[in-house]
Amino acid sequence: MASMKVNKKTVNRWGIYSKKKNINNNNFIISDVVEKPNIRSAPSNNAVIGRYILPKKIFSKLQNQKRGKGGEVHITDSIKRLINDGEKFIGHTFKGKYLDCGTMEGYLKSSMEISKI
Repeated sequence: MASMKVNKKTVNRWGIYSKKKNINNNNFIISDVVEKPNIRSAPSNNAVIGRYILPKKIFSKLQNQKRGKGGEVHITDSIKRLINDGEKFIGHTFKGKYLDCGTMEGYLKSSMEISKI
């Protein structure tokens, strides 16, 4: 799972994870993930940024996944279930330029950035 640190004030926009242990400088084992936690209950400010390599088992979890926050089915809820079942998830600290389209301001900034290409 690709990840990056986000501003603590914005954790409620992201899937936020806890690290179990570091593998090396850029990779680590994830012990838990919470979708869009409030600021007080967020386990960290380490956010999942929507890039995954997932096991096939994720599909059966997603099929049976109840709707979560905002009435949506969140992949992080299914990942959490797999972690609880003993699956190992490795996080990777993203080092590139991340374009966030999750807000209108982010969408506009991303569009401007892409227009430079």
